[in-house]
Amino acid sequence: MLVSLNGRFVPEARATVSIFDRSFLYGDGVFETIRVHCGIPFMWKAHIMRLVAGAATLRIRPPIAPDFLLGHALELLRRNRVRDGLLRVQLSRGVGVRGYSPKAADAPLLVMTTHPAPAVSEKKIPRWRLITADLRLPTRDGLSPLKTNDRLPFILARAEAEDAGAEEALLLNTEDRVAEAASGNIFWVDRGVVCTPPISDGPLAGITRLAVLQICASLRLKTREVGITPVALRKKSGVFLSQSAWGIVEIAALDGRKIRQSEVVAEIFQGYWAFLKQLCSRLASGEGRI
Repeated sequence: MLVSLNGRFVPEARATVSIFDRSFLYGDGVFETIRVHCGIPFMWKAHIMRLVAGAATLRIRPPIAPDFLLGHALELLRRNRVRDGLLRVQLSRGVGVRGYSPKAADAPLLVMTTHPAPAVSEKKIPRWRLITADLRLPTRDGLSPLKTNDRLPFILARAEAEDAGAEEALLLNTEDRVAEAASGNIFWVDRGVVCTPPISDGPLAGITRLAVLQICASLRLKTREVGITPVALRKKSGVFLSQSAWGIVEIAALDGRKIRQSEVVAEIFQGYWAFLKQLCSRLASGEGRI
């Protein structure tokens, strides 16, 4: 496999990063994980806009202009023969002097790598068990909308879930409202309305979350951003996650309590796969843009 380091294609075994890189030392950077379908990065523009916005907030200037990133990404996918998989784009502030000050770090590093995607069938929705993690996310935190390289809260939450025999963890904010899952945004169906927590409650502004809202609009399903407690969530039907790698994942149980299924989730799951197919069809015919 090849890796892209600041636009240079390097064999994976020779792709090295300094031990003084600030992403390694402090998690000082941002990243995106992008689903690749039929050789095309899904929701590319939204992903890169979030990466660029995060970089601007952290005062990091990407070494490759956003307008040229797509060409590098497509060439990496072509060279690695990736038709269906994952593309990770990671930006670090680079190497600087010891300490928190970023002043001397003036050579950012942008890395792109490809990875296998989970084996998901469009005919069968994945179903996971969730547990509520002990750790809390800050409410109205300025960094929560950013996908920074420091993911310790989510790593610890996932470890807690796996220790409990669950596939994923639910994270609450410091006001005990539902924020998100360790690796995705959460939705539920309330009397036919598809609901999700507002960004002010602490979740990442997920790109697949955005896709779900667009899919709901195309299906004429009403949506609402509203806060919810874990106790209330356990009583809802049609609880599901959206995330880049898996797409749509239905929640079978939360904290050991079975969650009722909803036909709305199945409709959104099929809408997600139709969205992917339509993208590929439009691009193949030359009618669409990535």
